[in-house]
Amino acid sequence: MTPQRPIEIVGGGLAGLSLGLALRRAAVPVTIFEAGDYPRHRVCGEFITGLAPATIARLGLAPFLADALHHREVAWFIGSGADAPPARIQTLPSPALGLSRHALDHRLAAAFLAAGGDLRTRTRVADADADVGPGRIWTTGRRRGQSPWLGLKIHARGLPLSRDLELHLGDFAYVGLARVEDGSVNVCGLFRRRELCAKGPHLLLGYLQASGLTVLAARLAASALEATSFCAVAAVGFDRHVAAPADNRVCLGDTCSRIPPFTGNGMAMAFQSAEIALAPLVAYSSGATDWSATCQAIHHAKRRRFRLRLATAAAVHPFLFHPPRQRLFAALNRAHLLPLRPLYAALH
Repeated sequence: MTPQRPIEIVGGGLAGLSLGLALRRAAVPVTIFEAGDYPRHRVCGEFITGLAPATIARLGLAPFLADALHHREVAWFIGSGADAPPARIQTLPSPALGLSRHALDHRLAAAFLAAGGDLRTRTRVADADADVGPGRIWTTGRRRGQSPWLGLKIHARGLPLSRDLELHLGDFAYVGLARVEDGSVNVCGLFRRRELCAKGPHLLLGYLQASGLTVLAARLAASALEATSFCAVAAVGFDRHVAAPADNRVCLGDTCSRIPPFTGNGMAMAFQSAEIALAPLVAYSSGATDWSATCQAIHHAKRRRFRLRLATAAAVHPFLFHPPRQRLFAALNRAHLLPLRPLYAALH
């Protein structure tokens, strides 16, 4: 019997770990290179929408999501009125799953190792090594580039929420609050960069204040902030299209395309991109296809699955982050002209 071709995955996030684990279950030799270690916190909304049961089954994710909280109601807030009610209460068509990346990534990494995978943490693979040959997948997260956006995240305890999820729109700012599995609330925000002299949790509080979200800042300051969970990521960019493959390189998850966070779909897209790549990579490993055909098959499948939601998210994005368009968003909502359900379907 011809030995199976090995697969190398650069990046041990959701896409890389779930794909590596699924490939190991198909007896494919897999090595994952991860620059960091586990467990650790990541800038992430930590709620998953649009993840179909079929994807969960194909990737074998059910054991890792078993204790995820189920969120159904979303409260939208625009601005920072102390006693202002939510601008909109949205009921999701299906529950969003609330689970921290600290727990989820660690579980997937442990399962990958238990399945016989080779996980090399604290090992960085430079882009310059991309021409090593076929069989290498890139799931390293955001691509380098110029962007005015900054992502900040922290966990807070003792922070009551008005609904399962809260979404706050400020002056060039978006902040999502979601309960996760250990009783904490994940607070994750996207902000236009400003010149603020602060570090750690104080930086997030400073951005909330500067964005006009003063009531939310006061609520957060009154809670117990978990300083070790604070993390930040700069130069956050978003995509309108699925990135085309270059030099027969397969990119998955955020490395392929990053959707704006208000969709709640970024984690689901990471898993979905792993699902898309699974069968072509198993075929390649067995010798049934060559690498070029494998790359093209994965790319075309990603375009079919993601292009509508990326284009829709790019069109909606300015209405949530730019203050004049936020006012239009609020006016449409008050007039019951905001088609949230059709938008939800297009974004997922």
